[in-house]
Amino acid sequence: MKRAVFLDRDGTINIEKEYLYKSEDFEFIPGVPEAIRMLNQAGTMVVVVTNQSGVARGYYTEDDIINLHRHITRELERSDAYVDVWLYCPHHPDGRGSYALPCNCRKPLPGMLQEAATRYDIDLDNSIMIGDKLADIEAGQAAGCRTILVRTGYGAQVEQAIGPQVTVCDDLLSAVKFLL
Repeated sequence: MKRAVFLDRDGTINIEKEYLYKSEDFEFIPGVPEAIRMLNQAGTMVVVVTNQSGVARGYYTEDDIINLHRHITRELERSDAYVDVWLYCPHHPDGRGSYALPCNCRKPLPGMLQEAATRYDIDLDNSIMIGDKLADIEAGQAAGCRTILVRTGYGAQVEQAIGPQVTVCDDLLSAVKFLL
């Protein structure tokens, strides 16, 4: 079984912007391409798990998400870095149409992590979830992963609500350096 680092996207990989879907609005948090390259070089699988309720709310489409992830992939390639798997949850109970449903993939539920584990033979007990929100930490814990909160995005605001069993780092690069 493989070890993975699960990464939240908004606020962990990129600067937090409400309902980001346009590539021209995308900005890496400093050090992120280097951090992902370090994980790649260590042989650790990198899996992005991101809630994208903007789809359910009608702000953008699943194609918009896929196109943004392609853009991020191209930007990472410039630093010899890559994400192995991109997973997203387009649902929200207050959304529209077929996306307006409760699901098990929306963090803080562990569905995306469990799906990745099943599909890609990932050992959740030896994997880590890194994110900037309580929902990220709770999803990682529910899946049986170790968790790291980063202070980027919303992390500095929620740090006080995190228990002592959760490691806190300034950003993704410092979290990866801590892990490696």
